[in-house]
Amino acid sequence: MKHYLIVLFVFILMIPRQTFAQTKTADTVKRYIKVPAGYLMVLRQGDDVLQQIEELVKKEKIPSANYTGMGFVNAKFGFFNFQTKEYEPKEFNKVEMASMSGAVAWQDGKVSLHTHGVVTDRTFAAFGGHLLSATVDTGSLEVLVTLHDVKLERKMEQPLGANVLQLKN
Repeated sequence: MKHYLIVLFVFILMIPRQTFAQTKTADTVKRYIKVPAGYLMVLRQGDDVLQQIEELVKKEKIPSANYTGMGFVNAKFGFFNFQTKEYEPKEFNKVEMASMSGAVAWQDGKVSLHTHGVVTDRTFAAFGGHLLSATVDTGSLEVLVTLHDVKLERKMEQPLGANVLQLKN
């Protein structure tokens, strides 16, 4: 019996300490704070950028806002084809989001994000357009969400075939 206890004790000593320590995971890291203009977000590797912005909007009950951001991402952009009324997608991996800008509104009771961006690769070539999706790659992505005091809505407008922000007086 003593032999087994010694083996168990040696095994426990060989396990890295962080296994027992509380380590920060993606679920425990704070992603945003309140600032005078609105909210400052810092997203980390693996975070879905648009999903995190949408979750902030819902949790904080944001009526409308604009946002800007920069950092490292894997991104999918779309170019809107006015004939087919669909986005033609293209993906870019391990790129730097040199500039991201977007607007928060609501449509049919759901958060509606409209986001554009420009990414650069290691040769400094730039690509951009309507951001369909983005995931933070190595590093982080910083986003400043600037609040508005009115709730804005988007509606599908024809013959355009696109959702357009509606301004109220």
